[in-house]
Amino acid sequence: MNLKKLLFTVSLLLPLVANAQSITPAQIEQFKSLPKAQQEALAKQYGVDLSQLTGSSSQSRPQQPLQEVVEPLEESEQEARQAAEEQARKDEEFAKKNNGLEPFGYELFAGSPTTFAPVTEIPVPAEYTMGPGDVLKVQLWGNQNQQLELPVSRDGTIDFPERGPVSVAGLTFQQTRDHITQLVSEQYIGVKAAVSLGELRSIRVFVLGEARTPGSYSVSSLSTIINALYVSGGIKQTGSLRNVQHKRNGKLIGTLDLYDLLLKGDTSGDARLQAGDVIFVPAVGSRAGIDGEVYRPALYEIEKGTSLQELVDLAGGLTPQAYPQITKIERTNEDFLRIIAEADLTQSSGKQAQVRSGDRISVASIADVTGQYVEVKGAATRTGKFAWVPGMRVSSIIRNLDADLLDFGDTNYAAIVRTDPETKRISVVNLQLRTAVTVPGSSADLMLQEKDQLLFFTDTGKVPFELEGSEDGLQVQKQKRPQREIQASENPDERERLKAQEELKNNAEQFTRTALFEPVIKRLKAQAGPYSPQQTMRISGPVRYPGEYPLPTTGTVKNAIFVAGGLTDSASMYSAELARRYTDDNGVEQTQIIQVDLAAAMLGKSDVRLKSRDRLLIKSVPSFGTNRTITLEGEVRYPGQYTFREGETLSQVLERAGGLTDNAFPRGAVFTREKLRQLEAQRLREAEERLQGDLLGVQLEGDSFGGQNAQRVDEVKGLLEDVQSSRPVGRMVIDLPQVLADTGYQPIRLQDGDTLSVPTIPQAVSVFGEVQFPTSHLHSAGLTVDDYLERSGGPTRQADQDRVYVVKADGSVMLPEKSAWFGGRSQQLQPGDTVIVPIDVDRLNQLELWSNVSQIVYQMALGAAAVGNL
Repeated sequence: MNLKKLLFTVSLLLPLVANAQSITPAQIEQFKSLPKAQQEALAKQYGVDLSQLTGSSSQSRPQQPLQEVVEPLEESEQEARQAAEEQARKDEEFAKKNNGLEPFGYELFAGSPTTFAPVTEIPVPAEYTMGPGDVLKVQLWGNQNQQLELPVSRDGTIDFPERGPVSVAGLTFQQTRDHITQLVSEQYIGVKAAVSLGELRSIRVFVLGEARTPGSYSVSSLSTIINALYVSGGIKQTGSLRNVQHKRNGKLIGTLDLYDLLLKGDTSGDARLQAGDVIFVPAVGSRAGIDGEVYRPALYEIEKGTSLQELVDLAGGLTPQAYPQITKIERTNEDFLRIIAEADLTQSSGKQAQVRSGDRISVASIADVTGQYVEVKGAATRTGKFAWVPGMRVSSIIRNLDADLLDFGDTNYAAIVRTDPETKRISVVNLQLRTAVTVPGSSADLMLQEKDQLLFFTDTGKVPFELEGSEDGLQVQKQKRPQREIQASENPDERERLKAQEELKNNAEQFTRTALFEPVIKRLKAQAGPYSPQQTMRISGPVRYPGEYPLPTTGTVKNAIFVAGGLTDSASMYSAELARRYTDDNGVEQTQIIQVDLAAAMLGKSDVRLKSRDRLLIKSVPSFGTNRTITLEGEVRYPGQYTFREGETLSQVLERAGGLTDNAFPRGAVFTREKLRQLEAQRLREAEERLQGDLLGVQLEGDSFGGQNAQRVDEVKGLLEDVQSSRPVGRMVIDLPQVLADTGYQPIRLQDGDTLSVPTIPQAVSVFGEVQFPTSHLHSAGLTVDDYLERSGGPTRQADQDRVYVVKADGSVMLPEKSAWFGGRSQQLQPGDTVIVPIDVDRLNQLELWSNVSQIVYQMALGAAAVGNL
């Protein structure tokens, strides 16, 4: 390239520089190849700072975006959530195998980053080794002021202005700084240099073994082992935290114990990485679990020779409630049997006891040993064991019903499960909770004894979801929201709300009377004997929580009903029934029925006392809450939904409704009944099933109809479709004029759900079925069945003319061919009548079933159409 052409090229590039536009490194190199005098002249001509060109070879490069560590998998957010929840489920199952203990330390890497931000905001150590990709920033001042950015090329050199390539690869940063400072002092007179690092190179390292996402990763050259572990998502619970291996060129150069970081904050073992290094996470070593009165109960990875005291130190030490004299050690012996030993942590021999792989250490609590505690279970905000002191009452534990109980907690009733210190037998004391808390020191505020258990229950009326009844009382519905529905919700707030609702349901179910009393009932039954009857009873009927309960210590019916949540409004106060089992003189168990005056019992005036295994039945008020209604529609003076008394008739209700209007057509009234509709629906289902079976038989017969089988099959399919599209009506034929006239006509006793629809006076006669044009015609006096059939174009080829029938306005059916009343097909019709021409099912292989089905279809579907025509 001649000088003229080069100057022309540079003249085009310099305005671009002035406008902050990007120019290629090749063009910059061409400009830098010019003599310095020409560079200065051109720069002066175009008003450009020469340092922007001579020292900006690295600046002119487009800044490299952060590299993603790993190419992301093409998976939806829902799949990612499912994978995370599946991993959480596996971790939960692992914890269940270890009695709830989880491995220590793995939460350090909770949450995996998708990209890695290089470590650039920290001072570069003097021993940092320079390599290709690093960028040196050199600031010159004195006789010349210039800012240079010099990238280290692939051959390990930097291109220093007026000096040429300078090799820096393999030198430490301090050596590089000293070398460049010396070069500047030798090259330029009166110029000093300050050297720093700009962009750092990326290096490729490998994270292998039991890493959560093993593979190859690009990280900053200042990265350490822990940085790389974070990039890879951390370590799986099957990986070791205490023996993370750092390898280079196939040789082990160091190990990292993450327990030093977690427990001591010591990062001295966190070595800096170089290109090609391998971080290998081996399988986890020996583990031992520790729980009880230590600060960090968990599974710990132990080294060989770990003592019991060292394991306690790993767990954060003993709590003030610990009783170190009793420390249980559960381990597997040589015969693979689990054995339990004890150690005393106050003695040197106990502290130095060796811990083995698979051991489970449990540090006892002072309360467990001395028994000086009370325990709170159920729907309380603070559950667990509390210190017991003589004179303690219930109000000492529960001071405020709103603050100390959950939102759905029962504030009226609680139970105290008490253990006899000598016999170890339990008994249940019922507690009037509201009185005990609001009136401290009263007789209701019972004194607590050592090892008492206070049970607080769910008040199902406060739970914001549906309940279902069962033999053992009201229980939370088992049909919970599917987990996949919670996962599918795209709104994070909605997912959190659904999860909170599911947790609320689970808690409410766990704290019902049935759930909390279940182990108590089992214990009472187990401790029963010939001279100590079983202290349980069962209550059923209209109480809030029917079921089996511990026998009240007072033995009164009133107290038993209080335990069951009280009576509902449907309870009959006249009497209750008590079934009692007893042994007669012959040693045979018999049943005795005792009638209880419930009103007197609730007032405390009954002398009936409950005994072992009694069954108390609270009776309901007969027909309580039963609401029988009939709907009157159409031409009724006061239409609407009427409630009727037991045994009331249709005529009586119509009289209450003011009778019929002047425009009513009582002969065409439609009376429907729900039970009849259900019966018709059942008949339709049976007919459909049988018709489908016979249709299959016709299809298997082949050409038995003289080659017209396909046409016959289509006709039968059409009939089947008619059956499937038919809707049951539930109509009962009545003669409403006779009902209103009350001339000895059978009275119609009403049932709940009955409907009476009285139409207006009709003017039409309808023709449906197998005619050319099914339609309705204006009624004309003197016209017969045949006349109306002729007006509809006459029967089709598929019509069965011998079975033509008429649906009268009152719903009754008459066959003109067989009825003397009709006088044949020449009988004149009345307004509101409907002529129906059925299909000739005899043409379809003489199947009697199809004839029956045809009658069902036309009586209901076409009959309903006739009703609508009134």
